Amino acid sequence: MQSKKLLQYIFILALPILTFIIPAPAGLSAIGWHLIGIYVAAIIAIICKPLPTPVILLSAVVISAIVIANTPAEVVNGTKIALKQTVVLDGYKSSTTWLVFAAFTLSTAFVITGLGKRIAYKMIGAFGSTSLRLGYVGAFLDLLISPAMPSVTARGAGIMLPIMNSIAVSLGSEPDGKSANKIGSYLMANTYMVVKTTGYITFTAMATNALTLGLMEPILHLKLTWMEWFLAMSVPGLLALFLTPIFVYWLNKPELKKIDNKAIAKQGLEEMGPMSYAEKGLLVTFILAVLCWMFSDVLHLSAATVAIAIMPILVIAKVISWDDILNKKGAWNIFIWYGGLLGLASALKGAGFFTWLASVMEQLVGNNTGNATTITMLILLLSVAVRYFFASGGAYVASMIPVFAAVGMAAGASPVLLGLGLLATNSFGGMVTHYGSGPAAPIFGTGYNSIKSWWLTGGILALISLVIICTVGFGWWHMLTSLGFLRA
Repeated sequence: MQSKKLLQYIFILALPILTFIIPAPAGLSAIGWHLIGIYVAAIIAIICKPLPTPVILLSAVVISAIVIANTPAEVVNGTKIALKQTVVLDGYKSSTTWLVFAAFTLSTAFVITGLGKRIAYKMIGAFGSTSLRLGYVGAFLDLLISPAMPSVTARGAGIMLPIMNSIAVSLGSEPDGKSANKIGSYLMANTYMVVKTTGYITFTAMATNALTLGLMEPILHLKLTWMEWFLAMSVPGLLALFLTPIFVYWLNKPELKKIDNKAIAKQGLEEMGPMSYAEKGLLVTFILAVLCWMFSDVLHLSAATVAIAIMPILVIAKVISWDDILNKKGAWNIFIWYGGLLGLASALKGAGFFTWLASVMEQLVGNNTGNATTITMLILLLSVAVRYFFASGGAYVASMIPVFAAVGMAAGASPVLLGLGLLATNSFGGMVTHYGSGPAAPIFGTGYNSIKSWWLTGGILALISLVIICTVGFGWWHMLTSLGFLRA
């Protein structure tokens, strides 16, 4: 293991070193060449994981700052390239980084107070009288709480998994291979496929949404408010969400059809006791936050400002404590490595790398606008297919999104169709494997599903979602663009 790690370190360090030995390609500044070497090395390190991701990104930020400070300014294609070393810290002052970090506070509160579980049991008691209906309860609940929980792991594995697992066990479905198909296989697969569908419906439903948009912006110049995102994704996303429980049901048909949902809900709610003050306070705060995000333009408030305001409100109202926020390691990890990636991307933008990449891709692909829509579809298909090779959604976003965006723009793709399509595939592309996203491992790890059934279900659902995006989604986005609701 030590030899393997040593080889990884040598390979990773060799990449940025080579940029000082090999001259920069024509049209790219020396600092841009050095920085892309550091960036690629960081991405490979994230994939190989010789160190924790935040440590990797902090190291890349520091090395980039040192390289910038010691690289003289130069003129490339008539443009002066001169960066300040502090540009690599821009990601930590980015509103998107703070938005994701602050939204994790709501995610923490849902788990700590138990509000998510209470809502789930209420919905199970009201609607979950059959296996299929129970699948729809999971879909609607995840959609309901997703705007406040950018952690799909917290939603899928922290709230839905324990509930659905306990329901399966109480109904006599154990992960033993004999009774797994009674209902457990269906509930586990549905829980994961649902969370990967709701992940792209709202801006704050998945942590990598903000990162993906941030990395595409220098190339596609696509900017979206919280409401514009929801408006664009609502029609294709809700259609895909409606179909998900049905197709998962057909592919993982449970033996048990009828369920005594009243007894399950009653037992769950009795164990929780009466609704607490903290739950009531969180419910009010959650509704207020979503309304403010929806009407941020009218209120003249950014989505990040609303999210940051949530933290002191929840603490002052004693819904959660400041220690609860400090103990949320996932939020701090996200803040450190997201800010680092966005900072590196900001430095690459200032060094003219994305402009150079777009020009190179245009020469390779050719500006063939006649096939722009077809090429956009092929890029989106490829963006889903490559997810079989990524065990980290963040690594996929950091390494592939700029490339897909540059190739599409070089081919004359619509920035709106390409950008929104990539934002959607970033989420549902994680369906295809049992290792492609945070909640996949704990949900698959329950033992109810085989790798074959999981990959088959995920592959078919991802393909259905892609078809919806390339038909209903494209049509809906064309209409919104023509009416002036979307712009790039």
